Amino acid sequence: MKYPPTDTREIDAGQYTPLTPDDNVLIMTHGLPRSGKSTWACSQARPIVCPDAIRLAKTGLRWFGPIEHEVWATARTMVRALFLAGHKTVILDSTTGTRKQRGMFLPSPDVPWQRYLKVIPTPRDKCIFRALSGPYPELEGVINFMADNWEPIQSEEEIISDWGGNSWPPLDFMKP
Repeated sequence: MKYPPTDTREIDAGQYTPLTPDDNVLIMTHGLPRSGKSTWACSQARPIVCPDAIRLAKTGLRWFGPIEHEVWATARTMVRALFLAGHKTVILDSTTGTRKQRGMFLPSPDVPWQRYLKVIPTPRDKCIFRALSGPYPELEGVINFMADNWEPIQSEEEIISDWGGNSWPPLDFMKP
């Protein structure tokens, strides 16, 4: 699969309903590690749910496989709780490179929301450069694994729209 897809149009126009002021909006960042997802999320002045921060808070580690289910369940609960607390827009700061990850954040019947992707289309080689130049050189393998296993948005399965500014059709961001 090519990393990452980008889209400025509604991916599933047949099932998409335009936003009203009462709608809850979940913006999921969509990009490789070190692509700038967190930088973008922090610049938006909206509540952020970050599985990496949850994991760090629980274990002090950047990755700990035995608690991943708990990390993601906590992230989903936090999204729901922020909407229940009255926030109209919540940002999920995560890679969301697989259908499984995106599927964990389907709207709830009792707390509905519309899902959007904010694509951060930083190329793989630039993400690796940032990882090697910074405090996380071990991310090189993670970045390559994620880019090689990236799953495109399935318009027939996922109702997700783009949160601004990217081109369609998807460009090949795997090339240097």
